[in-house]
Amino acid sequence: MKEYKVIIYQESALSSLLLGTANADPLKFSTFLNRYAAQGWRVVTMEKDIRRLYLFWRREAYLVILEREHDNIKPNFF
Repeated sequence: MKEYKVIIYQESALSSLLLGTANADPLKFSTFLNRYAAQGWRVVTMEKDIRRLYLFWRREAYLVILEREHDNIKPNFF
């Protein structure tokens, strides 16, 4: 059975406040994804989003959907 997880990656608010907009740092984003990959997660898909921060600032965010094989999950259909 597969297990899924949804995570949101975004840069800190401080860089948005100082620079006006924050773009994702590729090195930090790679490290972030590699931490999940070490736990057996695989990226299925991701979507880029520009999120509003406070009133005037914006920052990039990535909605990432991960999956992994998991045999010990009991189905729970609400």
